[in-house]
Amino acid sequence: MKILKKLEDSKQFWFVIFTTFLFFILRLPSLFEPLWYGDEGVYQVIGTALNHGKLLYKDVFDNKPPLLYWLYSLLHSDQFSIRLTSLIFGALSVIAFYLLSKKLFKNNKISYLITLVFAVLFGLPTLEGNIANAENFMLLPIIVSAIFIVKQRKFFLAGLFLGLAFLFKIVAVFDLSAFMVFYFILNINSLKKEFKLISLLEGFFLPIFLVSMFFIFNGTFMDFIKAAFISNVSYVSSGNKIGILPIFLFLKLLFLAGFVILALLKRNKFNPTTLFVLIWFAFSLFNAFFSQRPYGHYLLTLLPSFCLMIGLIIFEKQYQKIITAIFLLAIFTVIKGFGIPKFDQSAYYKNFVSYVMGEKSTTDYQKFFDPNTPYDYEIARFIKPKLNKNDSLYVWGNNAQLYQLVGAVAPTKYVVSYHVTYYNDGLATTKKDLEETRPKFIVIMPNNSPFAFDLSNYYLTIDIHQAKIYERLL
Repeated sequence: MKILKKLEDSKQFWFVIFTTFLFFILRLPSLFEPLWYGDEGVYQVIGTALNHGKLLYKDVFDNKPPLLYWLYSLLHSDQFSIRLTSLIFGALSVIAFYLLSKKLFKNNKISYLITLVFAVLFGLPTLEGNIANAENFMLLPIIVSAIFIVKQRKFFLAGLFLGLAFLFKIVAVFDLSAFMVFYFILNINSLKKEFKLISLLEGFFLPIFLVSMFFIFNGTFMDFIKAAFISNVSYVSSGNKIGILPIFLFLKLLFLAGFVILALLKRNKFNPTTLFVLIWFAFSLFNAFFSQRPYGHYLLTLLPSFCLMIGLIIFEKQYQKIITAIFLLAIFTVIKGFGIPKFDQSAYYKNFVSYVMGEKSTTDYQKFFDPNTPYDYEIARFIKPKLNKNDSLYVWGNNAQLYQLVGAVAPTKYVVSYHVTYYNDGLATTKKDLEETRPKFIVIMPNNSPFAFDLSNYYLTIDIHQAKIYERLL
């Protein structure tokens, strides 16, 4: 029996090795992508600004909690290092997901299948897993937390990991809600359930409390609250509005509440695994559609419960047809809301291989990601030699990665034009920052709103593919 057990463990070990290696191979090209993605550009700018003594949210702004920016700062906004860290987080997420699936289904074949699906979907660029967004880093602590919840122990640690995920992006609160609802329904007749949930919440709020103390000591607590939380209310509301009311959000909350009530009423008909997966899947769907914006990386937080649903269809024989119908309806809803991915997976890898083999020029390689990417590099090559150590650059556009390419610290609080025009204080704050910093160069990118500030002390020095580069006179 011991020999058979060792053989089984050996098979599982080599499966995990194979799956994580497959994930590594799928993600490998992401390490060598050019600087092209706008959100990463913003994170890089903020990471660099923090390393030059600027205060997050007060001196340089974006609307997420701080862990993502601190991670970029720690890695000096170096894209290779950040993407490599994302890859490591992803590989650990694959291992954690396998352990979770084993605990839930206790069936190696199911665990092998859905872990493989998870690794492939997370590794491919289909859901923008190749880009180092917050979702890439928050999946690991969420899945680890799920393992603790399923095991029905170490609730403080489960909450702690969820708190860390929340500090990457606030939508982790929906995973917290799902796990709390699951535990409450599963133990509704137990008098001890309240203490477990209190322990979960204590763990969840501890890292948030510590981070809050950091901002209090820096005198930027209200900037933190406004940026990371209050500004997200208007962001989410605007995407869900019909007229002046966030009707879509109300409808989604209504459907979610209805599902929770149904799960509560029918709780005795489901085993714990079925109950856990269905509840987490429902909350994850709500999470993906929360802001009513069809960004592919929003689906990454749906990925763990999506793959568990595949396992549940095989595992749950009694309600297989109903679960399959729910799953297919969810897939239809996701396709309707996010569209069918237009990204050609094979072309992505062919582009990388052709470049590595010397069959494609650097310019053509860069154009694959965004036709404007080579122009960013051309602009950077023009400006960088002309900047001294204390000179600055201002970019009127949404390609903040240009700051990283040039090696300059952004001179303004709002580093992309859509932030300047979206927030009420954007124009006034940026005007003040430009007057104080007097950047040596101002780059006005094409296809943006008209430049909103004074150029009287600047002259047009060159036009690079419709990007106008102005240099300061004095």
